[in-house]
Amino acid sequence: MSIPKKDDDVTVVHLMRHGEVENPEGVLYGRLPGYHLSALGRRMADRVGEHLAPRDITHVVASPLERAQETAEPIAKAHGLDIATDERLIEAENVFQGKTFGIGDGALRRPANWKHVVNPFKPSWGEPYLDQVVRMMGALNAAKDAARGHEAVLVSHQLPIWIVRSYVEKRRLWHDPRRRQCTLASLTTFTYQGDRIVSVGYSEPARDLVPAHLLAGAKPVKGKGKAYGA
Repeated sequence: MSIPKKDDDVTVVHLMRHGEVENPEGVLYGRLPGYHLSALGRRMADRVGEHLAPRDITHVVASPLERAQETAEPIAKAHGLDIATDERLIEAENVFQGKTFGIGDGALRRPANWKHVVNPFKPSWGEPYLDQVVRMMGALNAAKDAARGHEAVLVSHQLPIWIVRSYVEKRRLWHDPRRRQCTLASLTTFTYQGDRIVSVGYSEPARDLVPAHLLAGAKPVKGKGKAYGA
């Protein structure tokens, strides 16, 4: 049996957030079907596809939701690959799915919603953070095994990406959503040495295409809730 070279033990997994979605009603679309990339979102996906074209990508995976599948297309095409689907990459479950829930819309003043926001640590309005960690780590490790010695791209959604990054970087899982560093079409990159994550990086290849109010750390704008672009 041959001894693998040192470089063969290094695997890179890019966890990408999808591009902008066509959402004229401004609802929290969550796991609802039928939400596709906007024209701008497709430009974002193309930009990241161009950015990753020189990389050693051997495996492309996406959440089953349309916006993630469409974002993965330019990357897979650039490398002559098919898109695999992993249910574990799906958006976090949320009881406010299908409703408007943004800055200044009065959602938190409605008594019917109060029971869902009593525990931000779990959180009480949706899928527990620990459940997201378990499924996302499973997806990351499966991709690492499939692309061992090369690179993989996984297209997912803002909250699950931020939660698994927070877990790997040993931060608390409950957080202020406005402070997530996970802009549309961004890449959160995990580098493995063997089976161990040794570093986490972050980049925004399509940053110039992202509306200013949706950039990480931007001040919320009334009527333009950041929750919509999950």
